[in-house]
Amino acid sequence: MQRKLGADRGLTFRMILTLFLLAVVYAIFVGVLLVLRVELATILVVVVVLLVAQYYFSDRMVLTALKAQMVTPQQYPQLYDIVGRLAQMTGVPMPKVAVIQSRVPNALATGRNPKNSVIAVTTGLLNQLEPKELEAVLAHELSHVIHRDVKVMAMAGFFATVASLIVQSGLWFGMFGGFGGYGGGGYGRGRGGDEGEGMILIIFVAALVWAISFVLIRALSRYREYAADRGSAVITQDPSQLASALQKISGTMTRIPDRDLRQVQAANALMIFPAVRAGKNTLAEMFSTHPSLEHRLAKLQELQSRLSG
Repeated sequence: MQRKLGADRGLTFRMILTLFLLAVVYAIFVGVLLVLRVELATILVVVVVLLVAQYYFSDRMVLTALKAQMVTPQQYPQLYDIVGRLAQMTGVPMPKVAVIQSRVPNALATGRNPKNSVIAVTTGLLNQLEPKELEAVLAHELSHVIHRDVKVMAMAGFFATVASLIVQSGLWFGMFGGFGGYGGGGYGRGRGGDEGEGMILIIFVAALVWAISFVLIRALSRYREYAADRGSAVITQDPSQLASALQKISGTMTRIPDRDLRQVQAANALMIFPAVRAGKNTLAEMFSTHPSLEHRLAKLQELQSRLSG
């Protein structure tokens, strides 16, 4: 039975708005650099290289960091069968399948488009969930692929990376008396006070840009999780299975050693559930990559009621 997942207008609007706001913020930042007569050639080269790397290789870098291994249907027949059936049901190309050797129960989707997507699951997830729960989790990850929000998150994250790089570069080069055009021809030579003030302003503005990027990206990340939860409910027609899976994953996190949690935390933004212990995340939800479990369960309960009604 075909259950093609239509476009999520709310998610699409938020992705476009987030990228637009980030573009505005960074245009202002570039303007500040130009006013301060900073040579942008080096920065632009670094930005272009990072952008290309982020677009084409971010998925590989994530999978490599997690030590994910591509697997065959012979190695994991049930996993392949579920992913293949969901892909056929939704009309998308069959994603590559990877397994991460970790006790942390989790899953993620990555890739710049549906033709180059990878769905990865941990051995902890495979060992813990029932087949229907696993199907709901995989439908959630496939929803990310269909919505193409993985690519948008990678691009949005790129902006924050650049801001962070500029802050670090400013601090580093500031120790040695210059940054780009600083200490060069028309600006700063012989004007140590102005140069120092300009350097401080650049670092301050870059830090502010990073902070704004952080908040915007986190807001988009939380909404994309809601959208993928809805997608899973539409595909499986049984939101209760995803709710059950999320409760099991959350409960298990409290029993996982910190060392194991740290091994996968670098990919928290892409995971179906952040690898943190319940009660240890002191950040407010507005600064989190995921909505709270309670809010996700409430949304799934609403979807269950609609489908039942």
